[in-house]
Amino acid sequence: MPSPFHGDRLKTLRTERGWSQADLAEKIGSDARQVSRYENGRVTPSLDVTVDHLLYERAERRPLTAPSSHLDARHADLDQLTDDERANMTSWINARPPTPPRQPARTP
Repeated sequence: MPSPFHGDRLKTLRTERGWSQADLAEKIGSDARQVSRYENGRVTPSLDVTVDHLLYERAERRPLTAPSSHLDARHADLDQLTDDERANMTSWINARPPTPPRQPARTP
């Protein structure tokens, strides 16, 4: 299975921030040679987080792998809610009347 890591994106993000490879290396506890290897695709970092988490202070930590389904993606979104937002969502869900089961379509 090919790596989901894109070194070219790492380089783009790094240069957009005005950082040298040494600057990024210092931030992630590595060295500039290793950052070069990441950017050139010679080495894949053994991280299970997205690059934005490494580069941006306020970026939430998210798994590197893509959700396998729409439901997984929605579940990941729910994990980003604050406790208050989660409590409000739960109250709203609990207040909804149950949805009746679907009846099979009638054939003439």
